[in-house]
Amino acid sequence: MLRGQISQAVVDPKSDARIVVWSGGTLLPIDSEHSAIFQCLPEDRSAWGSRIDHILLTASGGPFRIRDLATLSSVTPDEACAHPNWVMGRKISVDSATMMNKALEVIEAHWLFDLQPEQVRVVIHPQSIVHSMVVCRDNSVLAQLGTPDMRVPIAFGLSFPERIESGASQLDFATLSNLSFEAPDFSRYPGLRLAWDTLRGVPGSTTVLNAANEVAVAAFLDGAIAFDRIHAVNADTLASLSIGKGDASSIDSLMALDQRARVQASQHAKRLAR
Repeated sequence: MLRGQISQAVVDPKSDARIVVWSGGTLLPIDSEHSAIFQCLPEDRSAWGSRIDHILLTASGGPFRIRDLATLSSVTPDEACAHPNWVMGRKISVDSATMMNKALEVIEAHWLFDLQPEQVRVVIHPQSIVHSMVVCRDNSVLAQLGTPDMRVPIAFGLSFPERIESGASQLDFATLSNLSFEAPDFSRYPGLRLAWDTLRGVPGSTTVLNAANEVAVAAFLDGAIAFDRIHAVNADTLASLSIGKGDASSIDSLMALDQRARVQASQHAKRLAR
């Protein structure tokens, strides 16, 4: 969410689209994990760099956190979309099952909070009560907790710096039986590692990853490829697509790179079809 004042509105001659230019805007994250990090940080953004050692993005682990790895090739779209904690659309539900959603959140956090790739870490938290954490330079840990309900970060974004009623239920700590955490298993979630690979890669790599994943997930939902082939499409697209120095230099060049990545990913998906 971007809040501020419009300083200029121009028309793009190529598309006749009205482009709004913002001045003095404040970028407010709405995704629950990034909102949690933002809520744990001081309002003075200039202090962020001196406070943060690293951040921990929590992940539920999705519906297949303890499923036998040998059976992932037989996962159906309906199974992949049956998230244990959140009610979401089919595409993001599949991303949660592969943890590609968390890979993309790592990339987002790198840019939102001006962090080095190694300062953004992920921990599995199946209960989805702790929405993310900030580990400070003195090793204090700040966390934002709440029920798994998107109305909370949305209400915070709408009312910042104040707080309004969100409509979400309050946590009942007396009945909260267990909060557990575990390291992500990269053999179960191989796509997660691609977040750091692309952040350290050639500029534009993250665009290729996002585009390839959209193609791969669509192919899985259409029944064209198996669930465990989603990562293969993403990894093969990253490995085979040549990214030039100017491919991330402008919006137009990024859009062109995105289209090239989708074509390449589609070819890989067809090669890996059932």
